[in-house]
Parts: sequence; structure tokens; C-alpha cells
Amino acid sequence: MQQAVTKVMFKPEIESQKKGRQIGIMGGTFNPVHLAHLVAAEQVRTKMRLDEVWFIPDNIPPHKEAPLTSAEDRAKMLDLAVKDNPFLKVKLLELYRGGVSYTIDTLRYLKEKAPQNTYYLIMGSDQVNSFHKWKEPEEIAKLCQLVGIRRPGYEQKPEFPMIWVDAPDISLSSTKIRQAVKLGMSVRYLVPDAVLRYIEEKGLYRD
Repeated sequence: MQQAVTKVMFKPEIESQKKGRQIGIMGGTFNPVHLAHLVAAEQVRTKMRLDEVWFIPDNIPPHKEAPLTSAEDRAKMLDLAVKDNPFLKVKLLELYRGGVSYTIDTLRYLKEKAPQNTYYLIMGSDQVNSFHKWKEPEEIAKLCQLVGIRRPGYEQKPEFPMIWVDAPDISLSSTKIRQAVKLGMSVRYLVPDAVLRYIEEKGLYRD
């Protein structure tokens, strides 16, 4: 069950700067964050010359039914994962807002608080093909640039204009990592070392 989110921990403010920046956005539960997430973010950032990529974890995802690890644990693992890269940031807007997390709500908030920025919504291949089922996809496409991670051998049929970025094809999923931990298998080198230590110290995903 989703644990309560404290306002002390989660700060929704977005820095308002006069000069616009190029910001990539990666959403998801990050339960847990793994190396494929980080590789995709870094590849898009460097190839598109973005100023930063923001990881924005869901509070309650609209399309998943699996129980979530607490918001605090997922946020902490993200912080640990990106701490050595000054261009990757964690923004806890959806955790602070609460309820079901919809991308359109987050983008409207971002455009209101920092309209000078250009936002790039980064999606994996599966998200590209299901994007038309999201809440208000037409409005999302108006508020940001859509960026798809190209996956070799994976049929991709976007219904909206898409910027494609090639990235190493790393077949990882948070589901597989949780299952491996539960079975007592090693996930070393699949998640950052700091995240692995956190999972072990907290006893996450064992039940």
C-alpha cells in the first residue's frame, strides 16, 4: 500500500529562470530505478544536447496494478542513482501532488511555473506504441516534444510526431529485478551499486 508522503520531504517548486532551458522528462514508477533508465536518459541528454533530464516518479500510476514500494524508498533510490551525474535530477512533483499521476497534469504545472523551458518527454518503445491511450495525448504533444528510444527489432507505430534517439538495447525491467531479488538472485550490475545497497539494507522486494 502506498505510504503517506510528507510535505517536508517533497518540494514541488520549480526554479524560475529567465533563460529557457532544454529539459528532458522521464516518468515512471522506478520501482526500482535500473541501469536501462540511466543509459536512456544519458543517451538522450547528450545526443540532443539537453541541459538536464528530470526523473519524475509516479505517485499512483494509471496503467499499473502492481503494489508499489513506498514513495520515500523509490525517491531515495532515484537520488542515489543520479547523485554522481549533475545533469540528471529527481523532481518529486507527482509524489507531492498525490493521487493518480497523469503526465498532462505535470506538464501543465511545468509550463505554468517555467514556460520559458522546452520540455522533451522521453519514452521507451512500449510507451511509444501505447501513448495514444494516455490521458489527453494531443495536449501532451502540444506542451512538449515527444522523444522515443529506438529499439532494434521492435515494431514501433507512433500516432504522433516523434523524435527518435538510438540507445544501447538493454533488456531490463523493474519487474524482472524485483522478481530476481525475491528469488535470491543477484541483481548486481543491473542497478547502481548504491541502489543495490539500499535494497539490501531495507530488505526491499523480498516478499
